[in-house]
Amino acid sequence: MKTEKKINKNKAVIETVADNSFFNEDLGHLVRLSLEGQVEEVRLFIARLVRKYRGTHPELAEQLNTYLRSTSHKRSMMRKTGPYSGPAQGLPTDEDTRLSLLKTFEENPKELTPLFSESLRAKLVQLVKERNNSELLKNKGLLPARSAIFTGPPGVGKTLAARWVAAQLSIPLYILDLTTVMSSLLGKTGANLRAVLDFAKVTPCVLLLDEIDSIAKRRSDNADVGELKRLVTIILQEIENWPGTSLLLAATNFPDLLDPAIWRRFDVVIEFPLPGPSEISEAIDMFSSNDKKLISKWKNVLEIAFKDKSYSEIEKSIYQLRRSNILDSYPFSESIKDLFRNSLYGLNRNECKELAINLARDGLLSNRAIADITGISRDTIAKYKKEDTIRKDS
Repeated sequence: MKTEKKINKNKAVIETVADNSFFNEDLGHLVRLSLEGQVEEVRLFIARLVRKYRGTHPELAEQLNTYLRSTSHKRSMMRKTGPYSGPAQGLPTDEDTRLSLLKTFEENPKELTPLFSESLRAKLVQLVKERNNSELLKNKGLLPARSAIFTGPPGVGKTLAARWVAAQLSIPLYILDLTTVMSSLLGKTGANLRAVLDFAKVTPCVLLLDEIDSIAKRRSDNADVGELKRLVTIILQEIENWPGTSLLLAATNFPDLLDPAIWRRFDVVIEFPLPGPSEISEAIDMFSSNDKKLISKWKNVLEIAFKDKSYSEIEKSIYQLRRSNILDSYPFSESIKDLFRNSLYGLNRNECKELAINLARDGLLSNRAIADITGISRDTIAKYKKEDTIRKDS
């Protein structure tokens, strides 16, 4: 009896909406897409209808949403089986500029070799393991993490981690293109963001909201216009109701700027620290590539110079050394000296002294050159070098 009443109620809702010309247009568009076999486009359009009718016809919206979720794991019978090869429809675009709102990465996991500490790698592996074993978790009444936020300074591998996770899951990575999404027209930014989120919800993928602090700032920030504050509300709602078919990632270099409510919505928070000594050593080897023999004799002192530097800073410095060695008549030792001068700003006096002693011990530079680079006097360098020799002989 209850079931019959519910069916009659749903029929009444549908009949009411059918009188609306907008509904007729929506129905016609939906039929056209279905007949053309554009399955993913149909799913994207239904997701938009759920949003459209949630306020005026909540029961219809809920019914459409139920249908959408119940078929979220299925593929079109017309598609060939095999690895996922991307969405059937085009990527969402800005209506005015027709520029894509997303950047796409599809990569072979073997081609990505990110440098992470063991603890960080374990957290990323856990994220992948949960997604790959979702059925096992569901059988135990659990769900895999649907969302995660990466936080840490620039250049520590947050974007590379997102690429690695997507590659491990054999699904594409889509990165929100803020330059296109952030429209100067009032209301368009929110529409662009919703289009991206709707697309990712019906297309199996990893979606990365990079620099999320740009669109999810604290709502108490009076310097921001209402449009940006509305974006925070949109993101909060989406994270809360994110489906399990796709993985939602976010990254921020400035966690203090984020609205506090954002942190509570994400299933997992992963911190990306600056590389430690062992990671710096690995990075030097990796970026040295076929010039490893040339750079290896400077490795001990480079490890000191790269303290508190990001992976991207280490990569940039090593590549500059290698380019100079190939193209310039400039002596390699002079390029090294320039590198040290630029790297010492973050080192304290004791660390500069340690660098000076290591340079003197290895005999790579003269005491005068070492003093010029580190600011440690030649007499002090000679003294510590003598003490080091005595200590080794005793």
